[in-house]
Amino acid sequence: MSNQEIDGKILDGSIWDEFCDALKEAGKVVQSENAPKDVFNRAEGYRYLTRLLRAGLESSLEHGDPAFPELRCGCHTTIKLGADNPDNYYQSTSIRPEYDYRISGTRGTVDYLGFGTVISKYSSGGGMKTTGFLDSREMEIGSDGTLEITVSQKEQPGNWLPMGRETNALNVRQTFQDRTTEQAAEIKIERLGAQEDRPEPLSPEKLVRGLKGAVNFVRGTTQLFEDWAESFVPTTNEMAPADQAYCQSIGGDPNIYYFHSAWELADDEVLVLEAKEIPDCQTWNFQLDNWWMESLDYRHHTIHINKHTAHYEADGSVRLLISHDDPGHPNWVETAGHNLGTMCWRWIGADRHPPVASRVIKRSELG
Repeated sequence: MSNQEIDGKILDGSIWDEFCDALKEAGKVVQSENAPKDVFNRAEGYRYLTRLLRAGLESSLEHGDPAFPELRCGCHTTIKLGADNPDNYYQSTSIRPEYDYRISGTRGTVDYLGFGTVISKYSSGGGMKTTGFLDSREMEIGSDGTLEITVSQKEQPGNWLPMGRETNALNVRQTFQDRTTEQAAEIKIERLGAQEDRPEPLSPEKLVRGLKGAVNFVRGTTQLFEDWAESFVPTTNEMAPADQAYCQSIGGDPNIYYFHSAWELADDEVLVLEAKEIPDCQTWNFQLDNWWMESLDYRHHTIHINKHTAHYEADGSVRLLISHDDPGHPNWVETAGHNLGTMCWRWIGADRHPPVASRVIKRSELG
């Protein structure tokens, strides 16, 4: 589209009409043939679209300039996607391989801190490929907790996070075991040589690019995780190992071994999960999600358990009960008003990945 065409579409308002039409088309994913057809799950699906739209606009329109990157939290309590981890604080920003960047700040005490450069293709439904990864356990960190990382294609001394020729984003994961006692890392990113520069004002081209990027993100991300949720149906109520290569291709952490599946419980049923062996690991966790692969509302419900919060049996094993009401067990995971959805178990930094057993029983069998 030429600059003249762009100017004309902005002046006559057709650019907004086209954006709204494209967004309407993207929303049809909620009506997918194999998605739940009840009112409750459809309502959550449409709320999910609004959340992804907010995320897309923030990413593509407000923070889409890799010359002036800014770490932002694009996945949190009211923007969720892809089985977002309730123990995580996610940050991301746009970057470009022809630039070099510096990440600096303080390590904090958060249990896990990982940095990854990626090729993000969520807008085209292609997921995310890692091009470089750096774990804080491998880094040089000052005695006062300060850290500095160089992000570039060419190897640098000290803490170096590689980029590939197609890298377009940076992701940061901070994983807590206990948010009430651990301190988050406080970090920032800057393009080297940008200290005297300032971003240009909004241009018509940037507006068009941002609106298109946002709606493509909604379309591609919704379809990606709808398809994935459907693929879990054959292993409903089983804690099935995921395709690890696929998990990595859509942005999974290289230090994590994933189990993904669907779950569905009648009002009088309980899903029992048993990890008879707990491997030597940095941490582990389990979470319950809705059909759209959004973590359930962990602000007001106990929908996940981790290494720190779990109650262990005398033999060191762990037993979790997923049910609609409180069974009087310390590892109760609430369904938070849902009867079906998806679920995820993670072994994080583990030396091995033992299976997790599952069975459905009647509520009355608990005694």
